[in-house]
Amino acid sequence: MWAFLSARLRWWLILTIGVPLLAWVLGRIGDLIEAKRGPNGVSTALQKGRGWLRRRSRGPLARRRSGDPTGVRDAGAPAR
Repeated sequence: MWAFLSARLRWWLILTIGVPLLAWVLGRIGDLIEAKRGPNGVSTALQKGRGWLRRRSRGPLARRRSGDPTGVRDAGAPAR
């Protein structure tokens, strides 16, 4: 089935699903290492990798940013 998808759609799927999932996996591994051995270079690098990917991710698993108009709090909306 993967071969029947266009190249652009395959890249979109990788970026929207794969990158946030990779960020979660990196963070989870970093958390497990830190829980077992304490903070060290490997766990810090994995957690920095998670943060870097999350900041650049816009997939369905990405967190909403404060300036995101689809978020709950919109700076331009009048307060009730």
